[in-house]
Amino acid sequence: MRKTRRRNIKITISLAHYFTTDKMNNFSYTQAATAKEATGIRKDKADAAYIAGGTTLLDLMKAHLEEHSQLVDINALPFRGIEQTKDGLRIGAMERMSDVGENALVLQQYPAVSESLLLAASPQLRNMASIGGNMLQRTRCGYFRDAAFPCNKRVPGSGCPAIAGDNHNLAILGTSDACIATAYPGDLSVALAAFDAVLTLENAKGKQRRVPVTEFYLLPGKTPQKETVLEPGELIVAVTIPAAPHAQRSTYLKVRERSSYAYALASAAVGLDVQAGTIRSARVALGGVGAQPWRSSEAEKVLTGAPATEATFRAAAAAALRGAQPYKENAFKVELAQNTLVQALLKVAG
Repeated sequence: MRKTRRRNIKITISLAHYFTTDKMNNFSYTQAATAKEATGIRKDKADAAYIAGGTTLLDLMKAHLEEHSQLVDINALPFRGIEQTKDGLRIGAMERMSDVGENALVLQQYPAVSESLLLAASPQLRNMASIGGNMLQRTRCGYFRDAAFPCNKRVPGSGCPAIAGDNHNLAILGTSDACIATAYPGDLSVALAAFDAVLTLENAKGKQRRVPVTEFYLLPGKTPQKETVLEPGELIVAVTIPAAPHAQRSTYLKVRERSSYAYALASAAVGLDVQAGTIRSARVALGGVGAQPWRSSEAEKVLTGAPATEATFRAAAAAALRGAQPYKENAFKVELAQNTLVQALLKVAG
């Protein structure tokens, strides 16, 4: 759509041509000029949704998994920039994935973050998708994505058919009897969780709060429909990653069923600070195997103070997966995740 200076544009759009049914999804569209305007709409209108790149939201709407009476375009909001601050590297939530992944500061100081972005999706999607939107993408569980099946994420209390069904690509860490999905299916938040990144959130009153990425995502428990700590109307403004030696010496390793445009069966974001052959500090997070981006303090404890050897790395991998609860079709993920972590650590140790 051609840009316009009008602040509010209300358009009724029929998406019927996207569907295999006759059902239509009509909604209004508003371009928000300020954060206050955008958050105010969402706070007052529970079924409104923010749209930036739209690479996830439109898919969900086309499949009738989400229906919104209003879309609030936030592309005009000033949540941009990649800059060094006293707290670390600050990345605006409206920055595009490709721009962040190719940024010189990110490449030099946080190679694992850059790799997590450039291994995701396709170049076309990375050019469109925003950092904030990527962090809010929803599970790729086939039962969630197919409205013909019950799903506790879509309809609380309806059941989780994945437990006894097709669960080969679902979680083995942090699950519950209500949901075993890998709730966040992407790559970026795994790397951000590893390196102590903090989100800045803003509400309809203009008040901001800071939330560590490790506390942003919620485990399913009995309420799998609640995926993050975002409150009604809140926006992700920015993410800040602290500077650290283990962040500079880091990598993101992703194992998937095909070489491109595929979600991880298992992934590992790791960073090491090694001095004279001894690990002074370590960071480990796993993707593709957890009900949230899975930071492993157990693995980090094994690594810290130990020699940077393959034996140490295998002990850390065993610790990281010790609490795994695999199901019939995804038990292979235990060994796969362990080997992925070991290979990532060997790569970083050099």
